[in-house]
Amino acid sequence: MIAEIISIGDELLIGQVINTNASRIAQQLHDIGISVRHIRAIPDDSQEIRSALDEAFARAEVILVTGGLGPTKDDITKHTLCEYFGSSLIFHEPSHALIKKLFASRGLEETELNRKQAEIPDNCTPLLNHHGTAPGLWFEKEGKILVSLPGVPYEMEAMMQQDVLPRLSIRGNDQVVAHKTVLTQGIGESFLTVMIREWEDNLPPHVKLAYLPQPGIVRLRLTAFADTREKAMEEIDRQIETLRGLIPDMIFGFGNDTLEEIAGRMLKEKKLTVCTAESCTGGYLAHLITSVPGASEYFLGSVVAYANQAKIDLLGVSDVTLKQHGAVSEATVKAMAEGALKRFGADYALAVSGVAGPDGGTPEKPVGTVWIALAAPGKTEAQKFRFGEHRGRNIRRATLSALNMLRLAVLDSR
Repeated sequence: MIAEIISIGDELLIGQVINTNASRIAQQLHDIGISVRHIRAIPDDSQEIRSALDEAFARAEVILVTGGLGPTKDDITKHTLCEYFGSSLIFHEPSHALIKKLFASRGLEETELNRKQAEIPDNCTPLLNHHGTAPGLWFEKEGKILVSLPGVPYEMEAMMQQDVLPRLSIRGNDQVVAHKTVLTQGIGESFLTVMIREWEDNLPPHVKLAYLPQPGIVRLRLTAFADTREKAMEEIDRQIETLRGLIPDMIFGFGNDTLEEIAGRMLKEKKLTVCTAESCTGGYLAHLITSVPGASEYFLGSVVAYANQAKIDLLGVSDVTLKQHGAVSEATVKAMAEGALKRFGADYALAVSGVAGPDGGTPEKPVGTVWIALAAPGKTEAQKFRFGEHRGRNIRRATLSALNMLRLAVLDSR
C-alpha cells in the first residue's frame, strides 16, 4: 500500500513548529508495511487543502492528514473535509462525553466552541480522542482511505496506536516489514562503508540497508520483507551475526539504546564505578552518565576543571606538565584521569581535554583536537581525536568517544 502524509498548519511553513508528526507517522506506517511516497506541509487554506487532497488521492491509497482540527477560526480542516466529501455536520455524543470528562477533570467549564468540536461529518467514522477535544475522522472513497488526526503530537500518537494502525494493518498487505537498527561508534560513515562493503553487496534482495549517521554515531538500519514478522526478523538477525564478525568492537547496541545506558548497565552488572574529569566537554559527559536512572550505583562524581588552575588545584595536574605540554595533550589528560581516580577512588576515571572551537586552535592543535584518557588502578591509556570545526558536535563526539572507551574497557575486564 502507498501512503501520503499531509501536514496542515501555517506554523509549519514559517518554521515556528517542527513537523515531528510526519516523521512519526511515516515510521509507524513503514513498520506495518505501508510505503510513504510523499510528505507535504500546507497552510491553513481551504483551496490548498482541496488541491493537496486531489493530488494525494490520485497517487496514494492511504492519506494521513494532521492539523487544523482545533476550535479556533484558523482551524478549517474539518469544514474543508466536510465540503470535499459532500458531508453535513452531525453531533457525535460519545466525543462530547469525552470532552465534558476532560474539562471536568481539570476543573473547567466547557465552552460552546469546545462543544462544537464534537460535530463530525456524517459520512466519516469518528475516532475517539481520549487526550484532547478533537475527534479523528476516517473517510473512505473509492477503496481509498483518508484519516484526519489532531496536530497535537501526543493526541495524534495515541489515536495512531489505538485506532489507525490496527485498522490499516489488516488492509490487504501480503508482506510484513521488519527492521532493526544497529548502533556503531568509533568510525565514520565513509570508512564504515568500506569495511562492510562486501557484506552489504551480498545482502539478499529482500533485505535493505540504510546508513543513518549522526555526530559520534552511525546507525545501520536493516529492513526485511517476508510473509511473517518472525521470518523477517530471523533474516535480519542472521545478517547482523555476520556483521558482528566484521566490526565486533564498533557495535554497541540496537534500536533506541544509548551509549550511556549500555556503559551504565555493564558497570552495574560488574559492580564497578566510574568518575569523570572534564575540560572541553564542560560536564556533558557527567550529564549523560547521570541521565540514566540508577546511575548513583556506579557514578561517583565529576570535576569540571576548565581552567588550568582548576586542573592543578582539583586534580593534581603538575604545573610543569601544563607548561611543557599544554592543556590539550596526552600528558595532561592522563594526569587529569589519574587525579580523578585518586580523588574519587573509582574503578575507572574518564578525562577529556580539547579545543572545542570555534576559536583557540593552533597549527599543531587545530579546532577539534581532543585527548581522552581512561585510568584504572595501575593503568592509564589515552587517545587523540580530530573531530572537526563545529563546537557542539565536537563536544558530543568527544563525550560519546569517552563513553565508548569506557564500554570497551569494562567489556575486556575480568
